[in-house]
Amino acid sequence: MLELSTEATRLAGILVLAAVTVESGGLLLVRIAAGGIPKTEFQKSFARAGHGHAGMFITLGLVTVLLTDATSLDGFAAWLARSGVPLAAILMPAGFFAASAGPGRTSPNRAIVVLWLGAASLTAGLVTLGIGLLSA
Repeated sequence: MLELSTEATRLAGILVLAAVTVESGGLLLVRIAAGGIPKTEFQKSFARAGHGHAGMFITLGLVTVLLTDATSLDGFAAWLARSGVPLAAILMPAGFFAASAGPGRTSPNRAIVVLWLGAASLTAGLVTLGIGLLSA
């Protein structure tokens, strides 16, 4: 049986439960697609992107949680390898949704910076984990 660290077990549990929030977010997309919530084409595309990124990064986050325990990383490096993708699962969708908020919006607002912070978190986590796995 695979034995996970306490950190990995806790974060994996949080991510599995977070997947339920992504599932319920799909209901919002159905309402938007059905015309129940008026949105511009830009807002519809950002809502789809936010929802898709959330689900995909939660799944990838579960993988990084498991793989981090296969490395010899510790301290901040282990935290970054384990948490970078899950943080991106929060920041990137939040950036898509916040950047498209507001009636009739047809281009991103300044909240788009949250999307780029998520991208940085994703990159930092994946690079750290990749190096940790190659040096294990």
